[in-house]
Formats: sequence, C-alpha cells, structure tokens
Amino acid sequence: MPNSRSGQSRRSFLASTAVATAAVGGLPLLSACGGEGSGGQEGRVSEEELRSILPTYQASDAAVDPDIAIEHGSSPGYTRWIPEGELGVSVPEPRGGGGRITAMTPLWGTPPESGNPFWQAMDEAIGVRMNWLVQDGNTYGEKLAATVAGSEIPDAVCIPSWEFQGQIPQAISSRFADLGPFLSGDRVLDYPNLAAIPTEAWQASVFGGALRGLPMPANPNSGVLLYYRQDIFDANGWEQPRSAREFYDFCVEITNARDRVWAIDDPKWFGARMHGVLPDKPLYWRQENGRLINRVETEEYIEALEWTRTLYEAEVVHPDAVAATGDQTGRFAAGECLMYITGDGSWYGTAAEQRASNPEFQMNAMDYFAPDGGDPVLWRGNGSSIWTFVNKNLSEDRVRAVLELANFTAAPYGTVEQRLKQYGIEGTHYTLEDGLPVRTEQGNIEVVPETYTFIASPQSFVAFPDLPRVVEDFTSWQQRNFPFTQDPLFIGRQIQEPARLANLSDAFEDLEDDVVRGRQSIRDLRNAVDDWRRNGGDELRDFYQGLLDEGDGAA
Repeated sequence: MPNSRSGQSRRSFLASTAVATAAVGGLPLLSACGGEGSGGQEGRVSEEELRSILPTYQASDAAVDPDIAIEHGSSPGYTRWIPEGELGVSVPEPRGGGGRITAMTPLWGTPPESGNPFWQAMDEAIGVRMNWLVQDGNTYGEKLAATVAGSEIPDAVCIPSWEFQGQIPQAISSRFADLGPFLSGDRVLDYPNLAAIPTEAWQASVFGGALRGLPMPANPNSGVLLYYRQDIFDANGWEQPRSAREFYDFCVEITNARDRVWAIDDPKWFGARMHGVLPDKPLYWRQENGRLINRVETEEYIEALEWTRTLYEAEVVHPDAVAATGDQTGRFAAGECLMYITGDGSWYGTAAEQRASNPEFQMNAMDYFAPDGGDPVLWRGNGSSIWTFVNKNLSEDRVRAVLELANFTAAPYGTVEQRLKQYGIEGTHYTLEDGLPVRTEQGNIEVVPETYTFIASPQSFVAFPDLPRVVEDFTSWQQRNFPFTQDPLFIGRQIQEPARLANLSDAFEDLEDDVVRGRQSIRDLRNAVDDWRRNGGDELRDFYQGLLDEGDGAA
C-alpha cells in the first residue's frame, strides 16, 4: 500500500490494520448520524431510536469454544486445528436463491481468475452466482467515487472508512438501502451469523439515521503495536523499557550504526500512543472545562512529537525510515531495526514468513506505558471501519439474497462455512500435514486474496493453529493492555462533518513527519494549529459542540 511522501500514511495504515484484524479476527449506546443535507441535521436519531434500529444480539450456537477465553475485551483465541468432525454448521443448506450478485470490493494483490474452483465451491454452498468487481486497493477510492456517482451501482459495494472523502458519505445515505426492515431487532434472527456480530459493530453501521452497513467487526481495542525482536532481546538479556526516558536511553544503548543495527523504525505512531494522543476524526475531541479541545490543540500531541523528534536527533531511527523508503518489515526481519510499529494484523504474517528462512526469529509486542512510567491511556475505536452496502434499487428478494451471502461469510470460527471461506477445498487449496493445514499453490492463488471477507465478517478472533505461540502472545498482550482503554467522545457514532471542514486536518500528517525529522519546528506546528482554528477549526468545534448540546440523542 502506498506511503505518503514522508512516512506511512494514516490511510494505508488503517487499511493494513483493519483488513488484517477483521480477517483474523458492550459499548455505551450513543447516537448515529449521516446525511449532511441541512447542516448535518438530516439523519439524526435519538438513543431510543437507535436501540430500535440495532439488530438483536444472539450468540452463535455453531461456534466452537475458544482455547483462550475473552478477557478485558480481548479477542477469543484458538490455538488448535479443529478436526472436520468437530466443526459446527451455521448454514445447513444453500439459502441464496440461485440469483446473481455483483459485488465491488478492494484487493491488495492479484485477484483470482473468474470461475476458479474456490469461487465455484462458495457459490454452490451459498446458493448464489457471484460476479466479482475486484479493484486495486491502492486506488480503490478513485474507482469508488466514480462508481457511486454513476448510474450503474453494483448490488453490493464495500466502502472502508478511510475512503470517506468527497461525496462518498452523502452517497451512502442516498444510494444504498436501509437494511433495518430486514435486520433491526429480532428480524436479524433470520440470519443467525449476522445476529452473532457484536452490537458495537452494528452501532458503527448506522448511516443517515438508518442501518445501512454490513460490518467487518474489528476489536475496538486493537490498533498500533510496537513489535520487538524477542529472540534478540532474550539473547542479550534486555528488559523492556517502562518510561519515555528509559525508552530513549535504551534506544541509544542498542543502536550500532557501524554494524547496521538501529533501535527502531519510524516511531511516530508509538509516540502518539504512549502520550495518550486522541485518535483521528470523529473521535479527536475531548472536553476541558466545558469546552471541546481537538487532538492537535492538546499538550499531549505536542509532547509526543517533541519526544519522537529526540529519537530522530539521536540517530536511533533506521536511516531508510528517516527517508521513508524501503520495507520496514524487511528491515525488522533482517535485524537492522529491533523495534517497529505497525498494525496488529501484521503479527502472524511476519512470523509465518520468517518461520522457514529464519527459525530463530521471534517477535512480540511491547506493553504500552505512560511517559512517566505509569499506566497508559489507550483510546477505544469503533467496532467496525469497513462495511458493505446494498444498492437501494434492489428488489426485496435480491436484498435478501445479499443478506444470505453476508450471513454465510459471517460464519464464526469453528464452522464448516468459515473453514471453506478461509481455506477452500481440502486436497485442492490445502492439505493436512501432521494435523495442520498447508496451503497449496492453488490455494495461495485462489483463496488467499480476500474477496468474501469484504462482504461481512464474524466477531474478530485470533486463530493460528500453525503458530499457536502467536495466538498466546497476541491474546496475552490484549489482556494486559486492554484494561487501560478509555472511550473517547462520540464513540460509536458516524458523524459527517460539513464538506467545507471535512479535510481541515489533512495537512497535519505531512507536517508531523516534517517536525519529527527536523525539517520544521514545533513553533511551525503551533502556528499551523492557530491557522487551523482561524480557517475553520473553531467552526468545526461549534459543529461538534452542537451535537453534544442536543444531548445523547444528537448526531
């Protein structure tokens, strides 16, 4: 995925994190909003109305109990391969009705050829005939904008939150169906796998005052992890630092540029998390003395960038990261940088890739801490950031066919349906060796490229029977860190900012990268915040304050 000119972009980072988390893988009820037609008023629902919109939650009776139970909101963990005879069945017979469904989804990779055995097997099991319009994920937003502006809307369209640009938010409310008549309340029980999707994921799926999105649930407590080379740490007897000062000193100690070893790759994301910086919009506000304060106005934001800048000045950051070139995962795997920051979905992929070529390789995630060594402040995210929407012009029967498709793809871990979606056909797409699955070349070509995942997904889970230690380490990290998670303002709400203000904060990403690399100063950053206020930031503050003033039933 593409990088910005001076570092990993938020859009590419969110994509890599959200997709991988959903693939592997109760909030307080607030309100949701959508269409902008009359200054943001259109599509508001009260908390009581929202309760009536949301689907009833009913746990799956086909799911297999996890090997590692949920604790403090962690994902359930599965460390073993479940034999076929123990798999549950959540869709006993094909229910799709036999019609054709056209779906547009993103893909970061090479799409399978049409008519391949995997797609045929899925069509037969679901009872539909899929016509996939798979698009390059790197340029998906361009294709998406043209599609929703045109006259031919596919039956189902996947829209990630990082593509909410231009007319996309308004198009969601105007061009896609209200699924409430099919899914709200007990209606969802006709689709048991959709009923088992956590409520927080459905809550984030209300747009324009209606339930419109079929979610890919993400663990709302996950996100950025600071990975470290545990094998190298253990060999040297290094302990994890527990404060900002300790971390700085440790980075200086372990960096050896002569031997091409640096402490860390680009540390900006970690600096922000350690300092408790607020998330991106719409969760980037907090209240102080009755006034809303934006993330760029907080001292934590400035302090995080100042601290990150010291690491660059100390030359403990890999020079390729300074130049924003090359592959950070490759540098980490090669031992050129001993720590790096990326999404939690990268853990398994990196460990699996290194298993054959570097059997000593071992990675883990460092616990978060506050700058002074106290407890960290971690911010909860929404329960979904990727959705599929259904063309509002479809007949009722065809809407139900899309919902049957989604019900199949949302089958939980440990079911026949999930096994087929994740691995394909035994003997064709994977084989069992020593009781564990091994993908064939055909499986890598046809099954690994994600397609069905983008229709709808079950509750996030961690299941890697071939690397059970990753499951244990990942879930253990969640259980240790998640107790420090807090809810930001506007959690669980879809808020469409006024178009003239929606991109007001975009310039800060490049500015942050310039500041930490010494190309611009902290004074430049403070001046940019003043400009932000004058150019619409205060107006944006008033917009959000209006949502709060109207009470929990606003937005």
